[in-house]
Amino acid sequence: MDAYPTIPIDGAAALAAHGRWLRTVILARTGEPAAVDDVFQEVALAVSKPQVQWQAVARVEPFLYRLAVRQSLLYRRRVGRQRRLQLRWMNENGRPAEDRLDPGEWLLAMELRQTVREALQTLLPKDREILLLKYTEDWSYHQLVAHLGIGHSAVEARLHRARQRLRDRLIETSVSETIR
Repeated sequence: MDAYPTIPIDGAAALAAHGRWLRTVILARTGEPAAVDDVFQEVALAVSKPQVQWQAVARVEPFLYRLAVRQSLLYRRRVGRQRRLQLRWMNENGRPAEDRLDPGEWLLAMELRQTVREALQTLLPKDREILLLKYTEDWSYHQLVAHLGIGHSAVEARLHRARQRLRDRLIETSVSETIR
């Protein structure tokens, strides 16, 4: 004999009767008003499945509550995965997360990067090379010394001169205020 008596349940009627408070539960669990309809739809799909899951239901309300909570958690997990993937893609493609928050700042940063690239192209190859190794490869002075086969003071002097030449090129293009 079953511990809980089973009752026949009409899923559509149950959702119609309890839909309002279920939506409130979903909103409280997801924190996103736009997600309420999506999650409620998932609850409705779960309720419309074959009656196998209804066999141990003694009361409809706790069952619907648990179902709404479960679907809300699954939604948050799915959205969290999507956000992490988007952030990882943004970081891997040179667009940090803060760039995507303000399109105006992102556009200015992209224009500044383009201006710096153009100024770099006007430099001598040895100046461009040492700046790119230092700042794009993030090499230390010791790594530059080891790879370029020159002394520490020569690396310092070349970097200083290359930075000054780049700064001069950028001043010529009136970007000096943004750089400083």
